[in-house]
Amino acid sequence: MSIPKDPFMLYSYVNMMLRDKFDSLEEFCSVNDADPDEIIEKLKAAGFEYDAELNQFG
Repeated sequence: MSIPKDPFMLYSYVNMMLRDKFDSLEEFCSVNDADPDEIIEKLKAAGFEYDAELNQFG
């Protein structure tokens, strides 16, 4: 599955993957050949912030 473009679908997908499969956003991005800064900025624009301690966007 490719990473969703819609920010709300992206939020749901990334949080699910972080919860179920990956210990960090960096690990998720490495496996999925994605740019963590791009994901952070896209989700920030939609009102979500990444919390590294919780390993999720909220």
